[in-house]
Amino acid sequence: MTQMLDAATESTRTMSLLLGAVASISLLVGGIGIMNIMLVSVTERTREIGIRMAVGARPADIRAQFLTEAVLLSVSGGVVGIGLGTWGSSVVTRLFEWPTVVSGDSVALAFAFSVFVGVFFGFYPAWKASMLHPMEALGRE
Repeated sequence: MTQMLDAATESTRTMSLLLGAVASISLLVGGIGIMNIMLVSVTERTREIGIRMAVGARPADIRAQFLTEAVLLSVSGGVVGIGLGTWGSSVVTRLFEWPTVVSGDSVALAFAFSVFVGVFFGFYPAWKASMLHPMEALGRE
């Protein structure tokens, strides 16, 4: 009996590590996607950034604008992910008759990581946008 318990504990630990690795890779890929989207947004809106800075916007204002956009992007992705995860859990319960539980703590943790990924990966594009010189930004097409 002890051997069976040890085997079950070991398989649970292995599965938890595997799921953690998959989740980490997913967060990294999602963060890189957010950063790429924001870098493209900065590149396409260079002229707008130049105009805002020419009329008095400070670099901190530009950083705040792009960080807010990155956080909104990650929050919306987090909400969609939480919805899909909850729906998937209920589908597994109905189809396979496996009891699943979606805890509020796990949902809150997932949402917090979503926001963290948005801030972490959105900071570089926001910083890059805030460092543009107004005259250079207005001269670009």
